[in-house]
Amino acid sequence: MISIGLTSWSDHDLLTIHASKRLEDYSSHFPFVELDTSFYAIPPNKNILTWMEKTPDTFQFIPKAFQAMTLHKDWLKFFPTEEHMFEHYIAVFEPMITANRIKAFLFQFPPYFDCTKEHVQYLRKIRLFMGELPVAIEFRHSSWFSETNKENTLLFLTEEKFIHTVVDQPQTPGNSVPLVNKGTHAALTLVRLHGRNYEGWLDASGPDWRKKRTLYDYTSDELDEFAALVRQLEKDSKEVAVIFNNNSGGNAAKNAKQLQKKLHLTFENLAPQQTDLDLFGEDF
Repeated sequence: MISIGLTSWSDHDLLTIHASKRLEDYSSHFPFVELDTSFYAIPPNKNILTWMEKTPDTFQFIPKAFQAMTLHKDWLKFFPTEEHMFEHYIAVFEPMITANRIKAFLFQFPPYFDCTKEHVQYLRKIRLFMGELPVAIEFRHSSWFSETNKENTLLFLTEEKFIHTVVDQPQTPGNSVPLVNKGTHAALTLVRLHGRNYEGWLDASGPDWRKKRTLYDYTSDELDEFAALVRQLEKDSKEVAVIFNNNSGGNAAKNAKQLQKKLHLTFENLAPQQTDLDLFGEDF
C-alpha cells in the first residue's frame, strides 16, 4: 500500500476552493497530512477535535513532535519535567489516537543531533515515554548513516520499533543525510521529499529561508525515481507514506498529483471533491 500526503493543508492553493475550508478541500484529495504546527506549539484540545470533525473518519494525521521533544529547544523553558512534557503532548492527541487518526508521530531532529551514546539513550527515552505509539525518526546529521554506523542505526531503529523516515534532500555539508532506502518497521515507512534546492538548503539566513529551502519542482524523471523507490520499500513495510515538503511555489501539491498518477493510485474514503482535477492541467 502506498499513500501520499503533503506538509500542512494551508500552503496549497491548487487544492483550495474555499479559503475558510482549506482542510476540508485538502482532505478531498489526500488521505493524510503532516501536521507541522505541533512542532512550534502543542495545540489545544479544541483544535484537535475541530480538525477531526472537518475530515473523514479515515483521514489521518502525522503530527511533528514539539520542538523541545526533539532538543531544538530546552524543555525547561516549557515544562517542569521531560515526563510532563511527553504526557501533556500525548494527552492532547488522545482523541486522534483513540480514533486511529494518527498515522505516526514524526520526530525530526536538528543537524546537531549526531550519532553518540548520549543521543542513542535519548532515543530510548523517547520510546519509553511514547510507549507503543507509532514514532517515525528523521535524522539530519550524516553520522547516523556513515559507513561505520549505517547498519547499526537501521538495526537500532528496528529493535526499538521506530519508523525510518527516508529523506530526499540536497546533500549540503552539516545538515543533511543521504537517501537510505530501507524500512525498519513492518507497518509503515515514511518518505519525506524536501526538494533539491542546494543553494536554498545551504543558506539558512534571512526571514524567508524556509521558503527558499523548499522552493523546488521535481521533474518527471525524478518522480519516476521515487515511484521505483517506493515500490522497493513496499517489500519492507505494509504501507509507504510519501510526504511532499517542497511547498514553496505551489509545487508540492502538483508533484504529489503527478506521482499519484505515475503509481496509478486511487485513494478511497476521501471528502467529497468539489473540483475537477482537469483544472490542474494535462499533466494530471
